[in-house]
Amino acid sequence: MNAPTQADTSRIESPVTSAEWRRVALALVTGVLALGLLFNKEIVAAVQTWDASTAYNHCFLIIPIALYLIWDRRFDLVGIPPRPFPLAILLGLPMAAIWLMAERLGIMEGRQLIAVSFVELLFLAVLGKRLWWAMAGPLLYLYFLVPFGEFLTPKLQDVTTWFVRHGLEILGVPAYIDGYIIEIPQGTFFVAEACAGLRFLIASIAFGCLYALVMYRSPVRRGVFILVSIVVPIVANGFRGLGIVYLGYLLGSAEAAATDHILYGWIFFSIVILTLIVLGLPFRQDDISTRAKTPLSGNAPATPVSATRMLIVVAGAILLAAIGPTVAEDLTRTTSVRPFVPASIALGEGCDVRSIGSAIIGATRVQTQRVVCDGVAMNMTWEAFAPRITAAPLMAERRRLVKQADTEGLQQDWLQTGNDTRSTWRIMSSNDPAFIIAVSVWVAGKPARPGLAMRVRMAIDSLFGSAFSPMVMTVTPAVNWDELKPVDRAGVMATLPAFLLRHRDLDQIVAALSTPQVAHVIGSQ
Repeated sequence: MNAPTQADTSRIESPVTSAEWRRVALALVTGVLALGLLFNKEIVAAVQTWDASTAYNHCFLIIPIALYLIWDRRFDLVGIPPRPFPLAILLGLPMAAIWLMAERLGIMEGRQLIAVSFVELLFLAVLGKRLWWAMAGPLLYLYFLVPFGEFLTPKLQDVTTWFVRHGLEILGVPAYIDGYIIEIPQGTFFVAEACAGLRFLIASIAFGCLYALVMYRSPVRRGVFILVSIVVPIVANGFRGLGIVYLGYLLGSAEAAATDHILYGWIFFSIVILTLIVLGLPFRQDDISTRAKTPLSGNAPATPVSATRMLIVVAGAILLAAIGPTVAEDLTRTTSVRPFVPASIALGEGCDVRSIGSAIIGATRVQTQRVVCDGVAMNMTWEAFAPRITAAPLMAERRRLVKQADTEGLQQDWLQTGNDTRSTWRIMSSNDPAFIIAVSVWVAGKPARPGLAMRVRMAIDSLFGSAFSPMVMTVTPAVNWDELKPVDRAGVMATLPAFLLRHRDLDQIVAALSTPQVAHVIGSQ
């Protein structure tokens, strides 16, 4: 074997010493901890979602999986020295602007995505382009830490309902389908949010990306397998829904078929994943000998990078990451005003109003009253917010007020007014456990449906001010559902939409109370 010539040795990089790796590790650990402090609210919100939602329980495994993927690529990283890339931190400027926009719009997922992006930016700036690219798979896998995708639930419900509708037609099962309600002679099914298949889809995508990173080296094979892992669970969940309805048809009881539908789903999903694994095995490329070798370059400096330079790069990335939270905190501090909350809301003649009580939740007061109109009793709860508040706390309180609606069999629909008026009352109901509740919000002095338009309106008000206090209200029958006989539950549930339709002026009454000046006048009378 010939000795390397002078030209050959010029292309060999200086070995990376353990001391240099320690400096890299110190810089990365320092940066990650600083980012964790800056984005602590995003982290807390993410962990709470992981714990509360079965669709995101797998997120607890993402960091261990990413570490394993880096270890699995340890041979690919040999010979690639860390070379800081300071210019990369300039990407933090648009990222900070996007974070601030997401914060003003009250979109937590957007804030969390940018927080993870700053971690990616930190690794890119400290490690350099070549080393970051060699670790791109494990690092990009960290985006699965963000509990993202819940907005897909209505579309997934539509897909599942479509499968059931056409499947029953093919099987010859008579059915009447209205929205997400499916009625067959043997009973009624409802395609609830929990049946949309989001949990299966998110878990399948996370698994598909992991499998593709471990088993394949070709970008094409990885892309194809990931695409299959997206399509298959959507189609499989449609067949699952069809299977449950058809099982009810065969058993002669919809209730019997739906008793363990979640268990059926996980069994079916497990079978689908195992099938994907078996189908993907013949195309595997996980042998070390098949891994692409990263060519060495002679352009890298021979001298190790100093710890000072690395820490300066980290400091620059942290300073840019801090822009958004600092500006947001300043806006929140300078615009927060304790709103006026009316102690009671009158509904006109024929209705008796009695205050039940109030409670302080954070910076706002929650009021509750009982209204009895023509023998029908309703509990009304409302809360007002500072005029320049963003959508996030408003929507968080809306979720808290309807917390009892957090159930697998939840049915949701907008109040049907019977005319061209677009109702903003969202009615949530369930048969097991039995309950029904309606919720609505008021923004800029008008009732509003939660959505991007409402969030944009509140973001603008948070920057430039508003003459109105956003409000949220819930209405629910004043009954003890546990003591109510099953035969009487449907009648009680029907009283809620009837009450709201009778008191359509409630929207205007609350809108008037959401104006601080008017509210103070009314409150002083």
